Amino acid sequence: MRWQGLGWLILVCNLSNLVWSQAAGNLAPAGTPRALELSDMDPSVDPCVDFYRYACGGWMSRNPIPPDQSRWGRFNELQENNFKALRGILEQASAPDPARSETTQKLGDYYASCMDEARIESQGTKPIEPLLKAVDKISNKKDLLRTVALLHTNGVAALFVFAQAPDLHDATRSVANLDQGGLGLPDRDYYRNNDAKSVETRQRYLEHMQKMFELLGETPQAASANSKTVMEIETSLANASMDRAERRDPEKRDHWMKVEEISSAAPNFELLTYFQDTAAPEFSSLNVVNPDFFRTISPLIDSVPLEQWKAYLRWHVARTAAPLLSKRFVEEDFRFERQYLQGQKEMQLRWKQCVERTDRQVGQLLGRPYVDEYFGPQNKERTLQMVQMIETALAGDIKSLSWMSDTTKKQAQIKLDAIRNNIGYPDKWRDYSNLKIVRGEFAEDTLRANHFEFNRQLDKIGRAVDRTDWNMSPPTVNAYYRSAFNDITFPAGILQPPFYDAKLDDAMNYGGIGAVIGHELTHGFDDQGSQFDAQGNFKSWWTPEDRKEFENRTDCIVKEYEGFTVGDLHLRGKLTLGENTADNGGLRIAYLALEDQLKDKDVPKMDGFTPQQRFFLGYARIWCQNITPEAARVRVYTDPHSPGQYRVNGVISNMPEFQKAFGCKVGQPMVRQNACRVW
Repeated sequence: MRWQGLGWLILVCNLSNLVWSQAAGNLAPAGTPRALELSDMDPSVDPCVDFYRYACGGWMSRNPIPPDQSRWGRFNELQENNFKALRGILEQASAPDPARSETTQKLGDYYASCMDEARIESQGTKPIEPLLKAVDKISNKKDLLRTVALLHTNGVAALFVFAQAPDLHDATRSVANLDQGGLGLPDRDYYRNNDAKSVETRQRYLEHMQKMFELLGETPQAASANSKTVMEIETSLANASMDRAERRDPEKRDHWMKVEEISSAAPNFELLTYFQDTAAPEFSSLNVVNPDFFRTISPLIDSVPLEQWKAYLRWHVARTAAPLLSKRFVEEDFRFERQYLQGQKEMQLRWKQCVERTDRQVGQLLGRPYVDEYFGPQNKERTLQMVQMIETALAGDIKSLSWMSDTTKKQAQIKLDAIRNNIGYPDKWRDYSNLKIVRGEFAEDTLRANHFEFNRQLDKIGRAVDRTDWNMSPPTVNAYYRSAFNDITFPAGILQPPFYDAKLDDAMNYGGIGAVIGHELTHGFDDQGSQFDAQGNFKSWWTPEDRKEFENRTDCIVKEYEGFTVGDLHLRGKLTLGENTADNGGLRIAYLALEDQLKDKDVPKMDGFTPQQRFFLGYARIWCQNITPEAARVRVYTDPHSPGQYRVNGVISNMPEFQKAFGCKVGQPMVRQNACRVW
């Protein structure tokens, strides 16, 4: 997901009242555009000093973070209405009815199982006892890796990751991938850093693990010892793991190896047995994302006693299953994962949890009735028209670049022309016929859904890449670009306020959904996307001179964002480079598209603002948010997106168009000296 900063929210989209001006070829809301919510702004702030506070200050002061959230933004406001809408779909599907379709049965029974707290409470740890018993029966190294295979097929992410992905050098086929993994804290640096907060977090993690082990029935002494064992093993895994920012470089993730080669380099992983036990299709070669991880950890499989490995695996079973079990597990999981790490004060109501869980596990089952009710083919076509407008603007931007040669410009245009646009919902719906859902078996249903998805992914190995397969469900408020697919995807959930509002004018909408579209398109040309060609292959299409100039320009963005702070932490410029490049390029491209629409038109002010000013206000309002200090800290370590205030101020300070629109002077904070620009 390349628009992760929006979060994993599920929002309702109802575009039935849109009117698009076909003659003009541009977006034109019906009726008289409504006024800006001026109360969301803070006019006491100079827009040239802090535009984010100017545009969002009023909203931020009136919208404290609800107790069941760790972050609250403009789009979150719609979550409550969306929950009600999806709850209606799910409750209708869960009503006993012999005439229900198979799809409705699975969707409704999964939701009903999640809502049946009495049944869940009565079962205790019974749903995960088969996995725990498998761990207990481990008697040798081969058993250990066979049990890891069993856990992986049930969605327990222990020790490492095995999956599929398009071949970096032949994006038409899917290949097997091995990767690092097995951590319980959010990032490897949580185990490595020695500042006071990191030390405290590790101590709280130990206490959390001990409580969870006790819930599994262990004595306090055994639970304490096992917690320390897990910490030692996970610290070893962390020390062998590649840095999150370093992983952004495709070249550092590209290690094509024969199965025998990686098996020989990491013999204690028993990989040949592991692959057989996952029931993966046969393959002779694969991509090993971080070979050093496997070489480093292989000796530990022998040197660490089996009883300690059992403790590690029991922990990951418990950690994965905790939200699916009785109240004591759910509450302990919440206390550490959400309350301590994220600063969330209260758990969500159960029905909200179940709506989110249903979308996560069987999202395309939920997506079908959602789309039928709230989105349709006509809206898909209308959105595509706006995407094409932004693509035209990007083509013009590429053509005008003074620093890029005609040779590279030609290849960039070829890549842009090849981008596939996925709008609203997939052309081919996912087949869930092999997924068994039994009413009253919530944890078991979830493990079966995990197994279904694991097998569905592995079954792609050795096959042609299915470019119709989406990474998100239609109700998701998010969007993404995939380098290997060279496609952009906009689920139905994002095509609504505050990103698109039929009652606002073009300027506001180009600053909203237009910037989102531009953002995703620009990902095809950021530090990662720019290393893949039009077909999605990891292959350079640059002249050496142009590539060097491109990297000089991205270095400017790295340094700019490293100057921004969250509490006592500086943003990680290299980790956030792709998103920052897309934010900067996307907003500029959307502005060019708007200017094209306004050409030769005398558009009056609205609410006292010119169209250009309203464009920037439309962009800023997307990112109005409040966030707990705890959640903000986690995101500095793990999120490739910058915080909302820097997604606004960091971008507009690089734009002469903003400075002109608001009459900003040289030396003011929103006028950046040595402004950065890639696209």
